Amino acid sequence: MAAADAVEGIDAPKVTAWVADRIDGLQPPLTFTLIAGGHSNLTYKFTDAAGEAYVLRRPPLGHVLESAHDMGREHRIISALADTDVPVPRTYGLCEDPEVNGAPFFLMKFVEGTVPHEPEVSATIPIAERASAGEHIIDVLATLHLIDPDDVGLGTLARKEGYIARQLKRWTAQWKATKTHEIPEMEESERLLHEDMPEQIGAGIVHGDYRIGNMMIRDGRMVALLDWELCTLGDPLADVGYLLNNWVLPGESGAVGSPVGVGGFPDRDHIAEVYERRTGRSLSRINYYRAFSHWRLGAITQGVYKRYLVGAMGKNRDFDLEKYKLGIHQRAESALRLLTE
Repeated sequence: MAAADAVEGIDAPKVTAWVADRIDGLQPPLTFTLIAGGHSNLTYKFTDAAGEAYVLRRPPLGHVLESAHDMGREHRIISALADTDVPVPRTYGLCEDPEVNGAPFFLMKFVEGTVPHEPEVSATIPIAERASAGEHIIDVLATLHLIDPDDVGLGTLARKEGYIARQLKRWTAQWKATKTHEIPEMEESERLLHEDMPEQIGAGIVHGDYRIGNMMIRDGRMVALLDWELCTLGDPLADVGYLLNNWVLPGESGAVGSPVGVGGFPDRDHIAEVYERRTGRSLSRINYYRAFSHWRLGAITQGVYKRYLVGAMGKNRDFDLEKYKLGIHQRAESALRLLTE
């Protein structure tokens, strides 16, 4: 087996041997490259000698929070959705033996398409395809939320009740565990989120990071929904609030850095109208869910910020610490504004 160039986070000989036992017709040697854009779990593309491409997902390098970056959980979710109308990549196996690569990992088929994680990339999507892509994004979200978790073997993934309360508890703990500086708006938003919590109506599969930057787009459709590590069961409206927060349109503050800010995508009112019609769920309290989403992302972002600060995401990674720190403050301020309007 030919030696491969060293890639941080991959023990090429051991991983190659493990993979070859699980993918029929694999032709070593394998070439591994880190796929840019992920600030949490690390995602690698690997290609065999025949040009067949696959994906390997593993946790960040170094120490991580307890229960975070659970490869088995993410593999279970993607595999469970394989026979539904939610587009997910095919999975090939989960390795839980740290002797192979120092940490658990799982394998997926590489899906061809565009991941519009920044405006320069989404601008490459033909403008004639952006409206249909936006429509399909809303349709996939409604489809996901209409799935009964029990029907696909995910009924025991998490508690279905009390989603917001559970999330507030979880991310408050993360905020406290990774806090590096004071942000009063985070504390005040947390208080108000507890104070005015809406009643949860129904339960479903919540993706947890439903934004266009976690989707593979091709020919005006989403061909793969990615990054399921934050998926759980609970109140689906949390996904809607999160999507609306990230759906920043031309002319709005933040549109310059928004993948949908390049234009051609449906507006928020259309997203809300289609979602309500497809699911029968009211979005009358959507500002609460949008505020919750900003606050929660502030806590998540703080965890990422600290991992980069201490070097847990590897060496020589291109990362603007000050810009990320400012983003945490902006999320907290946005949450408080939505809660007090």
